[in-house]
Amino acid sequence: MTLEALVKQFADNVAAQTDAIFQPGADPDDRHGSLYIQAFKELRAHGDAGREALARLFMHERADVRVAAASFLLRYRTAEAKAVLDEVAQRKGFFAFEAGQALKRWEEGTWALDPE
Repeated sequence: MTLEALVKQFADNVAAQTDAIFQPGADPDDRHGSLYIQAFKELRAHGDAGREALARLFMHERADVRVAAASFLLRYRTAEAKAVLDEVAQRKGFFAFEAGQALKRWEEGTWALDPE
């Protein structure tokens, strides 16, 4: 699978998971979460080229996709990822909470989504 296809798989499944969470009566199965994590693992297998491809999502139109990409890339693109998370964390709602939690875990030193 190409890097672009993996990035699309990541973004599409983050969005689908979010949409499912907010769907009344949604199935609690985390199929989409598993798929975007798998896409990240495949991107990571490409080394920094895969991480750079994922960083393109810092400009995605959906806040949930931006937060997910930034959360996974905190170690690799620290300043840019923190800027994305800080911007979303200033808002209200679910994505602001997620962004704030990622930043908190980073500051605590307990963040470990891409430890290599």
